[in-house]
Amino acid sequence: MENQDVYFIDGVRTPFGKAGEKGAYWKTRADDLVVKAMIGLLERNPEVPAEQIDDVAIAAATQIGDQGLQIGRSASILAGLPQSVPGYSIDRWCAGAMTSVTTAGSAIGIGAYDVALAGGVEHMGHHPMGEGADPNPRFLAEKLVDPSAMNMGITAEKIHDRFPHLTKERSDAYAVASQHKAAKAYQDGKIQKDLIPVSAASEQGWSLVTQDELLRPESSMEGMQGLKTPFRPHGKVTAGNASPLTDGATMSLIAGEHAVKKYGLKPKMKMVSFAFAGVEPELMGIGPIPSTEKALAKAGLTLDDIGLIEINEAFAIQVLSFLDHFGLADDDPRVNPWGGAIAMGHPLASSGVRLMNQLARHFEEHPEVRYGITTMCIGLGMGGTVVWENSNYRGK
Repeated sequence: MENQDVYFIDGVRTPFGKAGEKGAYWKTRADDLVVKAMIGLLERNPEVPAEQIDDVAIAAATQIGDQGLQIGRSASILAGLPQSVPGYSIDRWCAGAMTSVTTAGSAIGIGAYDVALAGGVEHMGHHPMGEGADPNPRFLAEKLVDPSAMNMGITAEKIHDRFPHLTKERSDAYAVASQHKAAKAYQDGKIQKDLIPVSAASEQGWSLVTQDELLRPESSMEGMQGLKTPFRPHGKVTAGNASPLTDGATMSLIAGEHAVKKYGLKPKMKMVSFAFAGVEPELMGIGPIPSTEKALAKAGLTLDDIGLIEINEAFAIQVLSFLDHFGLADDDPRVNPWGGAIAMGHPLASSGVRLMNQLARHFEEHPEVRYGITTMCIGLGMGGTVVWENSNYRGK
């Protein structure tokens, strides 16, 4: 084996649906969402022989029911991959798909693999976050973890407490901007390029899901004013400035330079470095700050070298804390140019590859940008960041 560069070749996702009985995927299994994404990705990349895929890594935050049974392996079989292709499951909560990519990419980097599929799924309608969990009593009895760490909304409120200058008004404004940017991206046909339509059953019959279900293009600052604060009386976190509960799946094709040459692949971006970092669990939203600092240091870069940023919008306040730390404006055009999870949804373990899909598309449109990052916060106090180099870079 010998070391080799690691490339993001392609990525797709299902449209994201509203979690719950009124959502598009209420009668659709989580593993079928994964299968749909996997088949769609393979159909887009026929030059890669299915039997040459070295592994399939699929993440889910709640690995029971239709997200259990070692979904990396079971979904691969359901998708019709040769039985010689292995698979496995990953759990790092919100950063599951990101970890699928970095784990598979690491194996490719040392030459153990040449090609892998990596993605994630979350059916939050079937499996609410934390379903079936049994936290060790010592977490709380020995004060290892603050009780608020178990509720993501409360952790967001605590960021507001820690940084009072990051006001509710700023969070609301950021959220409205995310909705408007996503609406424009859809209007311009940007997002649809990487969506795999899904046939879904409902009480009314079958329908074809072709776009994210939770978009709110009509969002306004006035509309934000009267929303409830479910996590704290007179709080600052609302349904408007937080990502909604969502169902969906993502899938990516990751390959090394040997496979790129062998199959004539066209990489969209190269993995430069990645890092995960831990923070106080009750302030989990600040996790992208140290993970980004670590990933940039490993790459020998600073944020000044980064021309595009895709950060997961679990909560607007979480993004604002990141921007504030690095001295970026709330409306910095490099950040989430097409909006983010506040508009499109955040199906936990699948979101990491959505960020990569969008960054790769931004790179195509901006050959003058050399480096970008995908970054996100993670429940129980972590952050994850991947630094990418634009394969379309042509210099300034």
